[in-house]
Amino acid sequence: MAIMTTTTFFHPLLPSNTYKSGAVSSSFVSLPRSQFPSSSSSLQFRSLVSDSSSICGRNKFTGKFRRVSVTVSAAATTEPLTVLVTGAGGRTGQIVYKKLKERSDQFVARGLVRTKESKEKIGGEDEVFIGDIRDSEAIAPAVQGIDALVILTSAVPQMKPGFDPSKGGRPEFYFEDGAYPEQVDWIGQKNQIDAAKAAGVKQIVLVGSMGGTNINHPLNSIGNANILVWKRKAEQYLADSGIPYTIIRAGGLQDKEGGIRELLVGKDDELLETETRTIARADVAEVCVQALQLEEAKFKALDLASKPEGTGTPTKDFKALFSQVTTRF
Repeated sequence: MAIMTTTTFFHPLLPSNTYKSGAVSSSFVSLPRSQFPSSSSSLQFRSLVSDSSSICGRNKFTGKFRRVSVTVSAAATTEPLTVLVTGAGGRTGQIVYKKLKERSDQFVARGLVRTKESKEKIGGEDEVFIGDIRDSEAIAPAVQGIDALVILTSAVPQMKPGFDPSKGGRPEFYFEDGAYPEQVDWIGQKNQIDAAKAAGVKQIVLVGSMGGTNINHPLNSIGNANILVWKRKAEQYLADSGIPYTIIRAGGLQDKEGGIRELLVGKDDELLETETRTIARADVAEVCVQALQLEEAKFKALDLASKPEGTGTPTKDFKALFSQVTTRF
């Protein structure tokens, strides 16, 4: 980013039809020695306005001025964004956290995990906090001073013991007491949004799942816990919060390499009616990071999937990708 200012020079010996404008890298301009007045002349300098620089030169003998306007380009320093990733110990959360760490010129990464084991798994740095999102006071220290929040927390079902895949059939799942989607995906995410709002964050990126428009979606039947219903409730709460947001409803997550597929965005679960319903976790992570940098991503909600590897053109222009999205929820 560069800030452009105008520096005006009044020079006694430049011809009246001389006008030069150009970008220079410092706050002064060196003119050729031949254009300066002789020893019998002098230049007087004074500042005309506080937010620009002007040099005024008067010829002792003629008292005439000549003016040259020069555009000065001064590099503006941009502080890296401090970003908290919650659910940083999860499979997608780890990738987002790592990507932010790798781009230290743009971001200061923080993580929030639930256990000491998860903290050690991602490195155990001082900027990784341990806290339970169901407890609003426990997450308060992690959000203090952050610029943005990426929410990657989710209730995780457990498989009931005794399932034998060799006998066919489908496994049964359950949620541990206190870790149902209502507590994690609704109350836990609401706590995060409230804490972030109190801390004055500039943006929240929330990763959810496609399927929320269908109450009969199979995911809602897992443990009879209506996980997509509670996720949708949290998404609506974020959209109504007044904080700039990006809601990413990912398709089926795959543990595959990212950056090699064409990404697809949609709305209202329309992608579930196609053959392109999955996406690599690494691609979801990259979209999260890009959303933190682009105005086109703000106040948007999108479904996200990708074409199969080897078809289409790998997505590189994320500004164009977000510009396709017109839905706020």
